[in-house]
Amino acid sequence: MAQIMRLFDMNLTGTIDPALGNLTQLHTLDFMWNNITGPIPPEIGNLNNLFLLLFTGNKLTGQLPPEIGNLSALNRIQVDQNNLSGPIPSTFQFLKNVQHVRLNNNSFNGSIPPELGGLGKIIHLLLDNNEFSGDLPPELSNISSLLILQVDNNHLSGSIPSSYSQLEGLRKLSLRNCNLTGAIPDLSAMSNLTYLDLSGNRLSGQLPSDISPLMTVIELSHNELDGDIPDVFYKLGDLQLLSLRNNFLNGSFNASILQHNEFLDASSALVLDIQENNITAFQPGALLNLPNVTLRLFGNPVCNDTSVNQRLCTEYDGSILNISLPSAATSTDVPCSSELTCDPSRNSELVYGLYQLYGQCRCAYPLHIGYRLKSPGFAIFPPYKDAFQEHLSSWLNFSLYQVNVSSFYWEAGPRLIMDLKLFPDNSTTHFTETVVNDLYTKFTTWYVPDSDLFGPYDTTFFNRDFPYNGTQSLGTSNGLGGGAIAGIIIGAVTFTAIFVVVLMILITKRQSRYSKVRKHHKRIKVAGVKSFTYEEVSKATGNFDSSTEVGEGGYGKVFRGTLSDGVIVAIKRAQRGSLQGTKEFCNEIELLSRIHHRNLVSLIGYCDDEDEQMLVYEYIENGTLDDHLNPPNSKEALDFTTRIQIALGSARGIFYLHNEANPPIYHRDIKGSNILLDSKRRAKVSDFGLSKLAPDHDLESDRGGDVLTAVKGTPGYMDPEYFLTSKLTDKSDVYSFGVVLLQLITGMQAITNGKNLVREVHLANDAGMLLSIIDHRMGPYPADCLERLVRLARSCCEDDSEARPSMAEVVRELEDIWDLIPHKESMASLEKSIKDPGMKRPVSNSYNNYPFVSSDVSGIGLMSGTILEISPR
Repeated sequence: MAQIMRLFDMNLTGTIDPALGNLTQLHTLDFMWNNITGPIPPEIGNLNNLFLLLFTGNKLTGQLPPEIGNLSALNRIQVDQNNLSGPIPSTFQFLKNVQHVRLNNNSFNGSIPPELGGLGKIIHLLLDNNEFSGDLPPELSNISSLLILQVDNNHLSGSIPSSYSQLEGLRKLSLRNCNLTGAIPDLSAMSNLTYLDLSGNRLSGQLPSDISPLMTVIELSHNELDGDIPDVFYKLGDLQLLSLRNNFLNGSFNASILQHNEFLDASSALVLDIQENNITAFQPGALLNLPNVTLRLFGNPVCNDTSVNQRLCTEYDGSILNISLPSAATSTDVPCSSELTCDPSRNSELVYGLYQLYGQCRCAYPLHIGYRLKSPGFAIFPPYKDAFQEHLSSWLNFSLYQVNVSSFYWEAGPRLIMDLKLFPDNSTTHFTETVVNDLYTKFTTWYVPDSDLFGPYDTTFFNRDFPYNGTQSLGTSNGLGGGAIAGIIIGAVTFTAIFVVVLMILITKRQSRYSKVRKHHKRIKVAGVKSFTYEEVSKATGNFDSSTEVGEGGYGKVFRGTLSDGVIVAIKRAQRGSLQGTKEFCNEIELLSRIHHRNLVSLIGYCDDEDEQMLVYEYIENGTLDDHLNPPNSKEALDFTTRIQIALGSARGIFYLHNEANPPIYHRDIKGSNILLDSKRRAKVSDFGLSKLAPDHDLESDRGGDVLTAVKGTPGYMDPEYFLTSKLTDKSDVYSFGVVLLQLITGMQAITNGKNLVREVHLANDAGMLLSIIDHRMGPYPADCLERLVRLARSCCEDDSEARPSMAEVVRELEDIWDLIPHKESMASLEKSIKDPGMKRPVSNSYNNYPFVSSDVSGIGLMSGTILEISPR
């Protein structure tokens, strides 16, 4: 069953946590109409099953991550109305199934990628109100499915590609205010075109002489067009608006041949705006005598002719957004009698609904829903109001009287904003909770399909007035309540996923909650651990001068400091207002005060003073393992021997946590950035903020039991079994360490451009191409050692935790690999230093039964007993 995360219109604040990338089964991700800030994390590229990506109406910043291109199942991407910038990633070309692309109303720049032309299923492409530059790509004409192309208000150049005439199915072409030049291309093949807006450019030449008879809107004002008005423009039976204002058109305006389909009611209208041209003659026609037909001739020489009705020559300085009908539309609603009372004692929003089936008014509680047409195919709505209500009621399986557009207005775009009222049927005064929640789902998942006439839409709010404000769903704007938590993920989502969601978003008002915690906060005291004052730590770092900053993580920044006794330390400073930081702070002090091992970073002290929380560690000179592995900014490359040394040291540190700490400790966040390297490149495992105490050892076991806990960790390193079950075990750390081993082998990150390292290694191995991804920077290496290291790493990364080795077995195998490395005589002292005399060699199964030294090395492609050297690629 599809997994859905719908956090629609909930007044959420904060940022999107990269842990979102762990929810790989998500079908729908809906954060529309909140106040979420910060960037879209690249980990979103892990959501391979995502169908709907909906971030409309937030305050997101930064660039679109290229990893979005990995979402091959994506049907709809909506990131409109944010503060996103940068170019459209070239990886968009891989979204082969996307149909709806809405990037409008941001600050995207650069050229529009021609690769978009290869997305043959796009229906709606909305790129308006950005900062795109360059030419319109001719390749867009390859999208035969395209119905709407809207690129208004950008900084383009060049002309409209002539190839766009191949878009035979196009219904709306809107390129307003794009600085385009040249002639209007041949539109004769666009037989379905109903809406054309090329206003505000520098187009020249003559008006097209052959256009679709279905046209409702032609907006060509503020260009440099000349010549006569072709006869075809007078014979468009469904035309609502013809705006040719401010051009160089000449000749005669011949209203005597003006045709239009019969106006059925006063809501229909025709506006002809020919102001500020060079029209010298005017021929009146009978159609101009209708009250709902408006002709504007101001600013043309013909207005100097006194025989011309001067009413036609009155200046009008309006826009498409505020067209006023010559006469008010007649409402089909019949007000209820003032004698009809609707339980006013409830002080409710009880209003009438007209039940046409019975021809009488009845009191009922409506649902109020905000509905926005993003790119409608008309300029005047009243003639289409009934058709819209019929369209909506049909898909909702409602009677026509149950759907009412109570009000509407135009916003810039132009986009049509509607306030819908949905009424229960005539057998009751209100909808049931089940129906309300069903309607909520339908209005937030595009259950009602887009129509050719009304175009794409979105829901802007789902208002639950009395008596619907108690229903258990996510339509309210009052934040997360108990019922809201229960409905965060709709469908077959496990307890684990729900817990991750709660952790994933920094939900509302974090600063205020932090302040409340601080009011009752008492400084902690830990026996045997030095407590520093804020003044001492500040002095050690030069008042946290930026030159002393050496790193940054989710917890906060890390500074290099020198204490009063000359000892150099690393100081991890928690972000202000971080509740997560407070918990990690206490957790890390508690754990590090109890453990001591040469391969674990040592805690020197802490500071809990003046509303600040900081941890003071020993300073590790050479930074993190990631600093040495990740090009192009990596430090000096690590040779093969050093990589084994780092792996062995890290494994010993983790083994100590699992087997010698009492009770055992599960680290829960083993990764390259949490493995530090000292001056001799010896590994020290760090960052115990997420660590958990495990149950004591079983009497006949060398490992602790499992711990049921909220899923935390880093995408790419996280044990899939732990993620699915919330059961944390020692094998969870083994999986993460296996990913680190793969990093040492390949030099790659755990996730690169949305590709998972574990999966990539499996694919390369199965294809017999493992050598192609080995890191060439580690120089020559013994083939048999690398062979065993690969087998060990892959075994650690088995999906089934029971198939993984224990850390004792990992250490045993790494020591055996170390012993096989030739020519180590010059490194004897170093080898001695990494051997831990205080640690017993872990006991494993017999060599013959050991699962990682089998002679079966098919698919690895290495020659046993040789030293291979890979030339740079």
